[in-house]
Amino acid sequence: MIVIVFRARVRNGAEAELERVGQRMYELATAMPGFRSYKDFAAADGETLALVEFDTLGSVDAWREHPEHLAAQHRGRNDFFTEYHIQVCTPVREHVFP
Repeated sequence: MIVIVFRARVRNGAEAELERVGQRMYELATAMPGFRSYKDFAAADGETLALVEFDTLGSVDAWREHPEHLAAQHRGRNDFFTEYHIQVCTPVREHVFP
């Protein structure tokens, strides 16, 4: 499993358009081979966090290079985010209860 940690801060006034584009990205990502899950969170200080899981690094690479996702990445840099930080991780240990 591969985990993508996407931390960002959204530009003032970009929320509505980001929501629309984000919904489309969710539709595309969930249809990609190897997609496992997506969850997002917002902190009190305005930072957002998305956790995305894929089966393999190859499936992450395919998602990264999807044409509509590439266009959304460009818009993210230019229109939606004041900053972001992406980490692509492999879990070292996993515990599940129950």
